[in-house]
Amino acid sequence: MAPTRRPSDGLLARVNFPLYAVDMLTSRHILVAGGGGSSKTGVANGFEIYELYHNGSHFCAEEVLRHETGANVVMNFAVRNSGRRAYLCAGQEAHCQMYYVQPRIESEEDEDRDRKPAPVERPHENGVRQRGAAHSGVEALPNGHNNRQQNQSSGTSNQELLGKLHRLRFDIQAADVVQTDFLKSAEPLQRVVRISGNGQLMATGGTDGHLRIWSFPQIKLIKQLAAHTKEIDDLDFSPDSKCIVSISKDAQGIVWDLSTGKQHYKLQWQTPEGAKYLFKRCRYGTVEAHKDNYRLFTIANPLGKVGKQRGYLQQWDCTSGQLRAAVPIDESLASLAVRDDGRFVAVGTMFSGSVSMYIAFSLQRVLHIPHAHSMFVTGLQFLPITNEEGPPISSDTEAAVLSISVDNKVCIHSLQQRRTIPAWLAIVFMIVMIFVVFVFCSYIGI
Repeated sequence: MAPTRRPSDGLLARVNFPLYAVDMLTSRHILVAGGGGSSKTGVANGFEIYELYHNGSHFCAEEVLRHETGANVVMNFAVRNSGRRAYLCAGQEAHCQMYYVQPRIESEEDEDRDRKPAPVERPHENGVRQRGAAHSGVEALPNGHNNRQQNQSSGTSNQELLGKLHRLRFDIQAADVVQTDFLKSAEPLQRVVRISGNGQLMATGGTDGHLRIWSFPQIKLIKQLAAHTKEIDDLDFSPDSKCIVSISKDAQGIVWDLSTGKQHYKLQWQTPEGAKYLFKRCRYGTVEAHKDNYRLFTIANPLGKVGKQRGYLQQWDCTSGQLRAAVPIDESLASLAVRDDGRFVAVGTMFSGSVSMYIAFSLQRVLHIPHAHSMFVTGLQFLPITNEEGPPISSDTEAAVLSISVDNKVCIHSLQQRRTIPAWLAIVFMIVMIFVVFVFCSYIGI
């Protein structure tokens, strides 16, 4: 089935393979990855890149590039954008494969000239299969741009028109590959890869329970820690790149000091009724207006089905390692994301495929999308609001989060701007109240 697109909140795109990882390649480009594995099922493995825009009423996405990875399913990846090009580090079984993602500017005239009347694929030297919107099965809506006739009739200048007629395209080229997991009792598998905020380190974890720290982008092993007795499920670097947190199926959550390679503290909490819980995902988030401070968020699920136990979204103090706040959720959780400014947190559920958004400091839920997916939510990613990889998308929403699942869908969920009283109305209200109080006091002789 070819990818499709619907211009509305909810379904953005449908890919013809299960999705396991999502991130923003730039402030406007979504990168998703997954696949059907090495079995001969006919299900592809690889990446899809979509350009995202807001047309004034809703978000839309247009396919930019598709890159297939042969028999290697992509279960996890990390992206580092250096401006001139991006580094994409993808987990493929026991290895981490690096790709160079090279941006290039393509005019609409070039794109139209390259297209053929029949829906054919255009091969590139590096094996990338790139298709125009007319060939991909994606609905041919203008990618946030008006056509020439509309622009000219509206008085748009030639310089503005030239800018609107150019689009950003990408080429993917395979680079270095390293083995990152060495489990001997079964098939080794990299479960997670992360790149530090300063762009100097990469961390990997997998089925052998070892936390490995690598230099980046020249990938060389720096530290190898026997962090856990079972497979590592998730990792995340602290915003200052001084610590890293690891969580595992051994029920341990540990924060490590990267300078010494020693434990900083363990994440410990009083579980409900003494039941056993396993951490599932972990993410750091900065504190608004205090970029040197940050919070740690985790999700935890009960081990097994015992009574009415529920999953938890948790917030931890990064100085003491103490649990600061936790909110119960009516089912087990599968995914977690924190917005780049640390203001919002999102979780995806395991059974109902629902997505919820919370205010980070209070863990108050502000958005709930039940059954966003037909299966468990494998990944979440907020749209960025910072300007590191280009200007963020302008929209009428306060926050928006992407979600993916093994149901092959890429969806987006928006939190509308919460209404506030205009300043002038508040002033008028205060004046009226003062006048009423003055009249009342005069009436009773005070």
